[in-house]
Amino acid sequence: MQPAPASAYHASDGSAYEVLLGRWTARLAEPFLDFAKFPAGDLLEVGCGTGSLALAMACRWPDRRVVGIDIAEPYVAFARTRAKVCAPTFDVGDACSLPYADGEFAGGAAQLVLNFVGDPLAAIREMCRVVRRGGVLAAAVWDFRGGLVYQRLFWDTAAGIDPTAARARDRLFSGALALPDGLPDLFARAGLVDVECASLTIRMDYANFGDYWQPLLGGQGPVGAYAAALEPTLRDRIQAAVRNAYLSGAPDGPRSLTAAAWAVRAQVP
Repeated sequence: MQPAPASAYHASDGSAYEVLLGRWTARLAEPFLDFAKFPAGDLLEVGCGTGSLALAMACRWPDRRVVGIDIAEPYVAFARTRAKVCAPTFDVGDACSLPYADGEFAGGAAQLVLNFVGDPLAAIREMCRVVRRGGVLAAAVWDFRGGLVYQRLFWDTAAGIDPTAARARDRLFSGALALPDGLPDLFARAGLVDVECASLTIRMDYANFGDYWQPLLGGQGPVGAYAAALEPTLRDRIQAAVRNAYLSGAPDGPRSLTAAAWAVRAQVP
């Protein structure tokens, strides 16, 4: 996932990110690609994180060149270890200054990243530059406010205990791109045409509370940064409260949580 400034997204460990979110970006990749309907030709993923979407592209279209790029070197290093059966190329670079030629790609994707890029409009304009005329750009961001249960479970519970959690939640959930009109407005401002919108939903299946809780402590993203800064007593209080919310009066065990994302696709004029 393409981080903005360090305070916006902490990206230090590819394996920790993979268990926190990468396993779910892989699940989102298939409906996202169905929605994107990329034309024939080379494809680019901006903010590739640990590589889920680029790998899905390469497996779906093995005869195409697929490139993923991310500013987080630990994530790119992890993605490169996964490129075995399918073989996308993974580069380190900035979404707002892509190292590719004008019109080099037929399609470009940004999955779950634009709300963490310092200047998302600049990133979309760069994607427009490297995607040919008539090519397709597609993007998706989590519906933090209304459709991401695993995050609401954590933040709303923690916010009732710690005002710092409430402030972090409010910043994350009120961001323009996390709202229904955020991505369509961004694409329109970038000059893209034939903008289409969708809501994509997957399920996050956890084996038990430990499978839900431990990845949150891996230091990745806003949740990881918040949890890492907690003093132990407060962290234990929040863990106990989140566990009660996860259990919801039933024994510990599997839970299947819905996760919805806003998605847009459009053509480069």
